[in-house]
Amino acid sequence: MDDLGGSILSAAVLLFFLMDPLGNIPVLLSIMKGISPKRQRFIIIRELLIALVILVIFLFGGQSLLTFLHLQQESVTIAGGIILLIIGLRLIFPNGEGVMGKQTDGEPFIVPIAIPMIAGPSVLAMLILMTKNDPKHLSNWFFALLIAWTATAALLLAAPFLYKILRERGLKAIERLMGMILVMMAVQMLINGIKILF
Repeated sequence: MDDLGGSILSAAVLLFFLMDPLGNIPVLLSIMKGISPKRQRFIIIRELLIALVILVIFLFGGQSLLTFLHLQQESVTIAGGIILLIIGLRLIFPNGEGVMGKQTDGEPFIVPIAIPMIAGPSVLAMLILMTKNDPKHLSNWFFALLIAWTATAALLLAAPFLYKILRERGLKAIERLMGMILVMMAVQMLINGIKILF
């Protein structure tokens, strides 16, 4: 994680990519179809705040969880790399159900916007990995999380406007680029974990 998250900015970029707001815009718009614009904004803000609470809990409670489960740094690093690799490959080669799988119908509450679209397993795993590898810089990881969450919030709130500009093809192109970057980060994490192990 030292190579990937040595600074607040690099950690924020990684978390932002994992939250994948651009890739989630088409899914978000399809979930919100038929709901009034005013109500849509309220739902998005509510779900963003719920997701932030969950993310902060995992950030500050992640180390305790790892200690309780008796997990070593190498296993967490390798597992984080595998998760990143899977998410990155799904972004590059999407299936019909999207990156997060099949979504529920109706007005959303917590699922699927807060969890797993924003506070997904890959983001939660990465927060735990950050606290495991560098527990002395929790404040840095907290600021990185806030930056990533703020950028995600801004994009999701501007979803209808961005969709009009970029259209689905443009969003997919950006999502695949983000997937390529995630795959490279995943390979580096796997290399780091294997180096530590051997």
